[in-house]
Amino acid sequence: MAARAASPKRLSAFLSSPKVIPFSPANYCTNILGESPVLVRDFIHAALYHPEHGYFSQRSGSVGVLDRSIKFHQLEGRKAYMKHLDAIYKQSDSSWFTPVELFKPWYAHGIAEAILRTANLSIPLKIYEIGGGSGTCAKGVMDYIKLNAPTRVYDNMTYTSVEISSSLSKIQLETVGEVHSHSAKFRVECRDASDPNGWGVEQQPCWVIMLEVLDNLPHDLIYSENQVSPWMEVWVQQRHDTLLASPLSIDGKWFLVPISTNILVLLACLRSDFSELYKPLHDPLIGSCMEILDLAKDGTTRGTMAGSVAKSIWSKIFPRPRRCWLPTGCLKLLRVLHGALPKMSLIASDFSYLPDVRIPGERAPLVARTWEELRSQQLSGC
Repeated sequence: MAARAASPKRLSAFLSSPKVIPFSPANYCTNILGESPVLVRDFIHAALYHPEHGYFSQRSGSVGVLDRSIKFHQLEGRKAYMKHLDAIYKQSDSSWFTPVELFKPWYAHGIAEAILRTANLSIPLKIYEIGGGSGTCAKGVMDYIKLNAPTRVYDNMTYTSVEISSSLSKIQLETVGEVHSHSAKFRVECRDASDPNGWGVEQQPCWVIMLEVLDNLPHDLIYSENQVSPWMEVWVQQRHDTLLASPLSIDGKWFLVPISTNILVLLACLRSDFSELYKPLHDPLIGSCMEILDLAKDGTTRGTMAGSVAKSIWSKIFPRPRRCWLPTGCLKLLRVLHGALPKMSLIASDFSYLPDVRIPGERAPLVARTWEELRSQQLSGC
């Protein structure tokens, strides 16, 4: 149910005492949230990357690795490819296979060729990869450079993978280490790439590769009581018995974070252990993101005075709560990279279309029940 509009006298009290409404998508493990409330982006980040209880920490096989390359010349069109892909998933315990894995080695070779064509090869080649998965991209790029670039380019190059998952870090070292000469040029830094404290400042030109990274970065959520009320930050806290019940905020057992049609993150069996906490806008990153997206913090929209008055009256008669998702994780990472690597050239690959968004809110992330459901939909549409 929509909350009643606050009177002017009660507005200041309302803002100073944040309003709480239950929030019931349980997280992947209840241990990721302590006693203090956290912003939605921090809640999602912990669900994904908590060193002990996060999705990527608990599932070492989350990123699939193919035993051999797919023989595309033996497949008769897209339908045959989708059936072959379906068979691969049925034979694997992995959550998903990335494009660089499915199209190896050609995907990585294409990236390497683009780098060689545009890089200044008179200076040592420096490549950074954010979220290197199983190391397939790193190995493919280095293989190609070894075979096609001048010897001095390969001998003097460095390839640094910045990987937040310790289990994937080990897999990357094993994958790249299959070629002995790669090992001296490749290293993994197990850390969060969006943490500025992990970076120095690289003044030389370099390349940054991010494949299916943007779809793994957490969003923030802002909320407004009605069509004209100010936006408020959404925080997540453990639910207390004194809270009142309200409708479910996120639908389903599977939560796709934040904008991908590819990565399913299990937040847990549905429980009612968490609630939303609404606070006035103070977070600088949320404010910056709203400014970039041209979202007025007071909740208003451009228009005539008469139109604004009519909208205000309408919102009191038929109040409609609003929710808006903000890609703050993406903004934070790009800002950090720009500061640490001011002369970088960026290669980023991700999804350009989000079908079947199921949860409320503008720019909402994608939610799916199971990977089996997605596959059946893809196959039936061929």
